[in-house]
Amino acid sequence: MGRVYNFSAGPAVLPEEVLQEAADEMLDYQGSGMSVMEMSHRSKVYDAIIKEAEADLRELMNIPDNYKVLFLQGGASQQFAMIPMNLMKNKKADYIVTGQWAKKAAKEAELYGEVNVVASSADKTFSYIPDCSDLPIDDDADYVYICENNTIYGTKFHTLPNTKGKTLVADISSCFLSEPVDVTKYGMLYGGVQKNVGPAGVVIAIIREDLITDDVLPGTPTMLRYKIHADADSLYNTPPCYGIYICGKVFKWLKKMGGLEEMQRRNVEKAKILYDYLDSSKLFHGTVEPSSRSLMNVPFVTGDKELDAKFVKEAEAACFVNLKGHRTVGGMRASIYNAMPKEGVEALVAFMKKFEEENLK
Repeated sequence: MGRVYNFSAGPAVLPEEVLQEAADEMLDYQGSGMSVMEMSHRSKVYDAIIKEAEADLRELMNIPDNYKVLFLQGGASQQFAMIPMNLMKNKKADYIVTGQWAKKAAKEAELYGEVNVVASSADKTFSYIPDCSDLPIDDDADYVYICENNTIYGTKFHTLPNTKGKTLVADISSCFLSEPVDVTKYGMLYGGVQKNVGPAGVVIAIIREDLITDDVLPGTPTMLRYKIHADADSLYNTPPCYGIYICGKVFKWLKKMGGLEEMQRRNVEKAKILYDYLDSSKLFHGTVEPSSRSLMNVPFVTGDKELDAKFVKEAEAACFVNLKGHRTVGGMRASIYNAMPKEGVEALVAFMKKFEEENLK
């Protein structure tokens, strides 16, 4: 069969141009006589791949020189532990809980120190971003933590919290490279790449240098120390070589497309097509307060579980796949990351309109 429209939340759709390039280079990467999968991470050929990937990412995000870029493993879930191990000097941190992943991060951090939940949207099933302009930030907090875009619930911080001078740490997994970002507003940004950047298996952490020290919590394993990875230029151990190579190709694709300003323009345009339809539909409706809506992840429901299931089944038969919502929300969710073309969103809306006509009672 041909290519489907893949609305998966992650691992997710990648640019076809990138996949084709990787396929062309699979057996012989640029005259090396081998695949990137086969080459030593210590080789000159691979060293050029990882260094070029970092340089392109720095250019795309305007990352200042006093921030390190680390290519790591273990998923965002491993960062839930690495962050307090490395940053919780006073054994206190403030967390803003706006979804499952921030909730899990806060729970993990409790293993290492005192966690204060200074704001939460759990009261309305994480369907909005709380007002974070005047939070009860602890004077001794080492950092304030957010999950900036909530993949499951489809919410996004459109204004960063007022941390009152404390270091901001953000999980940006599902909004990575979807729009311009001012890196200097954060002490650390990180994300699993499998949603908007590359294949599963790579985590990219961007950390201000003053936060990378040998002063870590007692018992922190060597592999979980940011300084170890920073000092070794992400080559302390064998990195996820092929995944980083694909990320590097995506960075070049993004530059070719016009950078993050252009991606933001496209993403706003795509999201508007879907949200405008949801707001006018008599069958489907979105689950997020409009002011908190994500450009990347759009959950919606009919209000009838049987009808939701019917829609997902018929959509898949029509080549719109991975639209089933997360088990904690139900309904449907369309993830419309950078690599999802506008045509895919337009085709989905056309299918939804047809389904509505056939099923509206």
